[in-house]
Amino acid sequence: MSMVEHDALSATREAYDAAASVYAQLFRGELRDRPLDRAILNAFAEVVSAGGDGQVADLGCGPGHITAYLDELGLAVFGVDASPAMIELARQAYPALRFDVGSMTATDIADGVLGGVLSRWSIIHTPPRELPVILAEFHRVLAPGGHLLIGFSATDDPFHPTQVFDHAVAPAYRWSPDHLAAMLGESGFAEVARMVRQPQPTDRRQFEEIHLLARKA
Repeated sequence: MSMVEHDALSATREAYDAAASVYAQLFRGELRDRPLDRAILNAFAEVVSAGGDGQVADLGCGPGHITAYLDELGLAVFGVDASPAMIELARQAYPALRFDVGSMTATDIADGVLGGVLSRWSIIHTPPRELPVILAEFHRVLAPGGHLLIGFSATDDPFHPTQVFDHAVAPAYRWSPDHLAAMLGESGFAEVARMVRQPQPTDRRQFEEIHLLARKA
């Protein structure tokens, strides 16, 4: 990791530490009004469960609300986030679940032990040239046939790989779905499905949202 990328990670961690309490209040109940998000998470849980008893890592778990939802669906799930403040809030809110401080670029997870990885809006602050490192880490920790569900905001122009946008917490990037799907293929994943959600009037950001479901080949 370069010095620029390390500085970006440090700045993002500090920004989320500062905003953790407000962020948790804003997003803890977000799934209640998002039936399509629940549907893709339910599908992810079903394909992971069908593949065996492997654990699931929610990488970039924030305050842990999605980790808790996956637990309710019957998955053996734990959360990881770079922000210690976020992890502390998650542990307080869901004391029965496991939450660890860690980086997506180099987790403490052994090779090939996970049945599933969830990355829900956790790549948006990653400098584009660093994303292949994260995708390689997702691939490393998944067992053969394990599934990855990755969520992000789409670019306005599908021919542009990335687009910077003004995020309330830290600088962020939107991705071309086809470009990111191609990167997944280069990292050893096969796309299974994608969900495209159009922005709704009540959304905080008027961006097209993408969920890509992929399987480790």
